[in-house]
Amino acid sequence: MSTVDLSGVAWRKSSRSNGASNANCVEVAFAGPAVAVRDSKNPQAATLAFPAVQWSFFLRLLGS
Repeated sequence: MSTVDLSGVAWRKSSRSNGASNANCVEVAFAGPAVAVRDSKNPQAATLAFPAVQWSFFLRLLGS
């Protein structure tokens, strides 16, 4: 996938990151045809971006 413009996206913390320590938190952002994922403890670090179709497939796998 080519570079994804993440300027101005709204990051959302995982609903599974509700623990007291929040030690394993990820955030996602929807950027047009891509979904970006980052570590909420280190938001300036590298970000992974996936085609939205692949992200949808991943979520379906989690739900089964």
